[in-house]
Amino acid sequence: MKKTVPDSMQLSLDLDAIIEITRPVNPTPASMDYSQELRHMLSGALKECVDDRFTVAAKMSSLTGHEISKSTLDSWCAESREGWRFPLEYATAFEVAVGTYCLTEFMARKRGCRVYVGDEVRQAEMGRIEAQIGELAAKLKALKKSRITG
Repeated sequence: MKKTVPDSMQLSLDLDAIIEITRPVNPTPASMDYSQELRHMLSGALKECVDDRFTVAAKMSSLTGHEISKSTLDSWCAESREGWRFPLEYATAFEVAVGTYCLTEFMARKRGCRVYVGDEVRQAEMGRIEAQIGELAAKLKALKKSRITG
């Protein structure tokens, strides 16, 4: 029997290899302690931001109406500042100030979801509608083939 060699130009039918399919998370005790991961993500978002931490803190202060200092931002990011926790009520202001959706995406990923932004929303809706059209076409075809006797 001849063995076939996989063609590198051929598309795989393994969906996991093609797209990332999110799955609901099955939490176990203490599996949702994301403190270190959150600190690294906040720090990384601040490093990628074009503004410095003083500017980000000023923007967040303006957006929330609460004083947020550069020192506070540093404390939220520092692994050594275990007592300092990033408050969820500042998440949106942080994302706006830094110009990212990192916290929204982080939370969605932890729950087994995805976040669509901008044109991704339109594309997802088109895909949903196309799937509905396909289902309706199959139902219509089945109805045309069937006969009701009575």
